[in-house]
Amino acid sequence: MASPLARLKRRSEFLRVAKTHQKWVASGLVLQVRRYGRSERAATGGAVLRVGFTVSKKVGNAVERNRVRRRLRVAAQTVIGVHGAPGRDFVVIGRKNALKRSFAALLKDMETALKKLDAWCENQDASSSRPDIRDAENKNSNEPSQKIHVKGEGHGGKERDAV
Repeated sequence: MASPLARLKRRSEFLRVAKTHQKWVASGLVLQVRRYGRSERAATGGAVLRVGFTVSKKVGNAVERNRVRRRLRVAAQTVIGVHGAPGRDFVVIGRKNALKRSFAALLKDMETALKKLDAWCENQDASSSRPDIRDAENKNSNEPSQKIHVKGEGHGGKERDAV
């Protein structure tokens, strides 16, 4: 399960991460990483993962910047919250292309960046907390499947399996 991410808020925290020069540039984002020790973890309030977000005015007006920031925040919660190696600070810098890229592409960018920066951590809980739909269907194979009617898809709707 994804752990809640603590936030980097102070300029000094962002600069400390940038000083390490560990970054990966992708089409939709730039990810910077900094590892910190146990003594510093006590100063952070015990947070294991901290993430900061920044989007410059080059990306667009306030509406576009906030949209990029929201998309990156959810992507970070999805990827870093589950697979981020503990004891690290992350800074996610939004790029203009983050507006145009699909959300799946942003997730892939973030996964690639984590792996390239050696901040990827295989989390066994993540795979077990989200059971595969096929596994659920196999467990209930003796029971008849229920169908639900979904309106608004094609002419007359569409029937789908109830989960």
